[in-house]
Amino acid sequence: MTRYALVFVALLLVPVGNLQAQSSWSDLVDLFAEWRDFERPDFTNGVPDYTAPAMARQQRELASWKDRLWRMDVDTWPLEQQIDWHLVRAEMNGLDFDHRVRRPWARDPAFYVMMYASESDVPAHEGPVMHGWIDTWTYEYPLSDADAAELARRFAAIPAVLDQARTNLAGSNARDLWEAGIRSFQGQARDLRAYAGRVRGTSGALDRALDDAARASEAFAAWVAAELPGKTGPSGVGPEAYTWYMHNVHLSPYSWEEQVTLMRRELVRSHASLRMEENRNRHLPELERIRTPEEYDRRLNESVDRYMAFLEQEEIETIQAWMDAALRAVNGSFSPAAPGEIRNFFSEVIYRDPDAFRPHMHHWIELARMREDPHPSPIRATPSLYNIYDHRSEGLATGVEEMFMHLGLLDDNSPRARELVWIMLAQRAARATSGLMLHGNEFVMEEAVTFAGRWTPRGWLPDGALVRGEQHLYLRQPGYGTSYVAGKIQIEELMAEEALERGDDFTVKDFFDDFYSAGIIPTVLVRWQMTGEKHPILDVAGVQEAPWR
Repeated sequence: MTRYALVFVALLLVPVGNLQAQSSWSDLVDLFAEWRDFERPDFTNGVPDYTAPAMARQQRELASWKDRLWRMDVDTWPLEQQIDWHLVRAEMNGLDFDHRVRRPWARDPAFYVMMYASESDVPAHEGPVMHGWIDTWTYEYPLSDADAAELARRFAAIPAVLDQARTNLAGSNARDLWEAGIRSFQGQARDLRAYAGRVRGTSGALDRALDDAARASEAFAAWVAAELPGKTGPSGVGPEAYTWYMHNVHLSPYSWEEQVTLMRRELVRSHASLRMEENRNRHLPELERIRTPEEYDRRLNESVDRYMAFLEQEEIETIQAWMDAALRAVNGSFSPAAPGEIRNFFSEVIYRDPDAFRPHMHHWIELARMREDPHPSPIRATPSLYNIYDHRSEGLATGVEEMFMHLGLLDDNSPRARELVWIMLAQRAARATSGLMLHGNEFVMEEAVTFAGRWTPRGWLPDGALVRGEQHLYLRQPGYGTSYVAGKIQIEELMAEEALERGDDFTVKDFFDDFYSAGIIPTVLVRWQMTGEKHPILDVAGVQEAPWR
């Protein structure tokens, strides 16, 4: 049993049979709104209170929130409303796990990063974030006077936040999290100074707040670095805690051990498939990288044209008017590279054939759907906390790369583009395996970086900083590293079940339309809605079971 498992002795046992009262889905919706307010810490002068007394108080009060949830006579509700109940249950379990095991405010320096300059391709931020975060990409530019004043107030809180963080982090011994935290705050300082250059002169108060925040971030990075030599402990949550988290927060059916097996299987399958593709294509010329901005813009836009036509002509899903624009808006722009220079891993794919990566950009169709056609349930329309959606969101984006390849997306363009799909799968399985080993405390960070680089084909992952950044995310957010591949497998399993059940009536279009209609929620819940079959991890049997005795 790991040291973190020992801390997480047991979750609150709540007998349900004799506590249930008459309740309705509307009561759950009201509870959800109140719960979200409770999950948010108190603020003083723009600074959230993550101090030890505040967190101890929140942990004590969490029991009453779980009691309110479990008193609901949910078994009498329609299936879709029961699914919403399980989403709220998962969020409450997520906060409980944070208090008992992960404790990001007390163990993870990067938790205190506040500035985010670009939008994520999933419903919310990737990894844990503190309340009070600042998404500069949500503002219109040039800034209005009101927005400039708001941002000045919010950025002005950063020095005080970092003063509090020094106290909150006392006693943390998670070495890999501390070492990665140095890079996180060096990055925030750079982002703050770059942003200051962008908006300089808009407001004197904003200029001063950004400069103070950048200086405070640099000083905090230096403090973390000075404390690092005394940090000697592991950062992973351990296999037992990881499995409980998967089953009860992310609602993923696989244990830590099962995910290790699945990732290793997908890793060798992708490598073997790549070698077969290379042999088949051995007489064809290698794919050439895009060389100019003009070629980049032309090929990326042609890729969107082909993709949208493919989805419609092959009857893969119902097409909506806003899909094309959602994809085209994130085409990006050309970045020069010297001959032989390796760009970011996914750029190496995109610059050789944009069609190979295009299905992964389905992320942006999903985000557009949340805006244009939100789910009628406010619980599903609101992005879940704790990245609960990750296996569903990243699993879909990764899964359709291979699925759409098999459906013929790459047939009429370049046969060698199929090689890129296997390379991407290998890279994701490699980095997922590294992340699992970090959480199992079998790897330290540099071992994880080495493994991921070694098992990524063609040497396309030489950037240790990039790999460290990815592994840092996976360490901070259990389950995220495996979500791409484990999530893909869950969707494949659901498709297989649906095909068996529907027989000749099965169509790919019906499958995906039904899948999307459930919202961006764990696939275990989507499966329940589509098939009526409730997965065993959802059978809570009257109590929240203690994960360890």
